[in-house]
Amino acid sequence: MEFTSPEGEQKYAALVRAADRAVIGLDFDGTLSPIVDDPTRAHIHPDAGEVLVDLAEVVAAVAVVTGRPARQALDLGGLEAVGNAIGDAGKELYLFGQYGNERWSSTRRRIVSPRPPHGLATFLRDLPRALRQADAADAWVEDKGLAHAVHTRRLPDPAGAFERLLPVLRDLAGRNGLVLEPGRNVIEVRAPGMDKGKAVDALAAEVDAGAFLFAGDDLGDLEAFDAVSALGKDGLPTLLVCSASDEVSALVDRADVVVHGPDGVLDLLRTLTADARATR
Repeated sequence: MEFTSPEGEQKYAALVRAADRAVIGLDFDGTLSPIVDDPTRAHIHPDAGEVLVDLAEVVAAVAVVTGRPARQALDLGGLEAVGNAIGDAGKELYLFGQYGNERWSSTRRRIVSPRPPHGLATFLRDLPRALRQADAADAWVEDKGLAHAVHTRRLPDPAGAFERLLPVLRDLAGRNGLVLEPGRNVIEVRAPGMDKGKAVDALAAEVDAGAFLFAGDDLGDLEAFDAVSALGKDGLPTLLVCSASDEVSALVDRADVVVHGPDGVLDLLRTLTADARATR
């Protein structure tokens, strides 16, 4: 755990003091789960379940906020079992899927999801031509139901294909009333009006959070960082955690704490749990 400034240490200490009123928000890929070439083969860190259950005993709520479909995140992360254990402690596990468009909790145990966005069908019709235009016809297209993600990681030149695709897909998405979300060798296209920042705001209001930590690793987490920063300006203790990697550093300059990947995230959460217990 590396604090980016003396202020980061002070913010961590304030969060520890307010732990019993804190919400812990966590991205999934790159934060709780190592990044892999095939997203369908991703798996949550083997220690994550135990760490989250232990953490839930000292905070107000734990939430996973991910771009993945909620059902996929539940299955890959074993989060229903984690939710059962957290529920036994009288606390709540929340899951916001597809950037907040889908929602599940360990109390309601039902995924609430809107209909696919208008324009997605037309986008998909024109996508093969766009891929050929960017010389990325072999890019893997992942159907997320409410969105589609174009992955370049498996191509011979992932970074080059990503750069060629970005303007082409941005134009195609805009013409169909959709928004584009770039990530680690992936470009996602989805409906406007929801992002991780809005999910943070909704959760903070619902739980009446007295403090908020958010940990993420990629560009899709910037809105969550913005929302948590706004809560801090309103007087809440907050902490922004970057799960750093060799691929992406977009969040490093925004973070209060930098850790290395899921291992570092879980080490931080263990430390937070221990420090919160010590202050009781």
